[in-house]
Amino acid sequence: MRAMPDLGDETASMRFTSTDAVLERMQRLHPKVIDLTLDRMGRCLSSVGNPHVKLPPVIHVAGTNGKGSTQAMIRAGLEAEGLAVHAYTSPHLARFHERIRVAGSVISERDLLELLEKVYVANGGETITYFEITTVAAFLAFAEIPADWTLLEVGLGGRHDATNVVDNPVLTIITKVDLDHQQFLGETIKEIAGQKAGIIKRGIPVIIGPQHEDGLEVIEAEAARLDAPTISFGQHWHVREEHGRMVFEDESGLLDLPVPNLRGPHQFANAGMAIAALRHLGLGEVAAQGAVTNAYWPARMQRLKTGPLVKAAPTAELWLDGGHNPAAGEALAETLKTLPGRPTRLICGMLATKDVAGYLLPLASVAESLHAVAIPGEAATLPAEDTAEASISVGLPTAIAQSVQDALAEIVKSDPAARVLICGSLYLAGAVLRENG
Repeated sequence: MRAMPDLGDETASMRFTSTDAVLERMQRLHPKVIDLTLDRMGRCLSSVGNPHVKLPPVIHVAGTNGKGSTQAMIRAGLEAEGLAVHAYTSPHLARFHERIRVAGSVISERDLLELLEKVYVANGGETITYFEITTVAAFLAFAEIPADWTLLEVGLGGRHDATNVVDNPVLTIITKVDLDHQQFLGETIKEIAGQKAGIIKRGIPVIIGPQHEDGLEVIEAEAARLDAPTISFGQHWHVREEHGRMVFEDESGLLDLPVPNLRGPHQFANAGMAIAALRHLGLGEVAAQGAVTNAYWPARMQRLKTGPLVKAAPTAELWLDGGHNPAAGEALAETLKTLPGRPTRLICGMLATKDVAGYLLPLASVAESLHAVAIPGEAATLPAEDTAEASISVGLPTAIAQSVQDALAEIVKSDPAARVLICGSLYLAGAVLRENG
């Protein structure tokens, strides 16, 4: 990254700190963790030269589930064509840097520190949320370094999300809308879909994934109001599994592809959205093949094959997933049904804001037991006792453990060959990835 301009005396005092220290300071700039409005974002962007209007062509992705996987597949497809791609995602798992990929590489500590310092100083101590100020830093990185494309994943909702300041994306995508974050987005599918549909822009095509009927109605109505052409699942494109292959079909013809390397039946729909996007951009089979075979997205039904946890349970089969709402629980249960027969035992920790019983209910039919844990280092964790109570309510034999390691030790003591799935939260998944090396 090119040298940054002089940032002033206050930044000079921060220059030798780590990004963790700067991020901690930024978290104190706003009393609320989430506050959905775009006023602060506009002010901060203006203070650093409005980098959001200087980005390479933008593809903007919203939805409840599947945003990250769909974006990862689009990125893999674009990169298979030799194109340079910026990508912004959230939340991170092990390190904040994962959120910002600059022209294909995770941003470096040095570059991230320079950007965070610049935005922090330019903000002048004004009230701003953590997500907003770090999004401005990402936009600065993307505006500074050349690339062919910019992929933006919505943080929460869409209409008032900090990423929704880009007025002229090339394409928007709305993945499956379901119940989650109701305290911020609304209590019904219709209300939540209205927030997600807020990323649709006048005259800009929108790819629509499989939806509940109520959600689809809202999304299509918003697209019609804004004269935004729709490219909808079931109407303009189709995807299915056939004889161990993935078949994608749209008005341009049929593609016979390998199944997605991201596991689970739900990944076919995500792959379909990614390929529909790539086809809309004029890319062909090379991009489509890359999307389904090269994408990597950790903590989405990820098999753990190395590290201390694997060494502690060498005869067990260890998996990690960060899904955390009822729809994710259903997708996870369907994925487990596709695996070879083996007793499945869950280690689960969740946030206090989630519908724990709703998440666990579909899993109760495919799991033998559950060990409840608290998420280490997370203030908003649900106590293990509460997770255990919800687990018992859906009929799962349940125990409480002090940590993932303790839970795993108890499981393999009685069932050494078990399939163990650590699940319930991206925050728990991040803790596991950090500790497992």
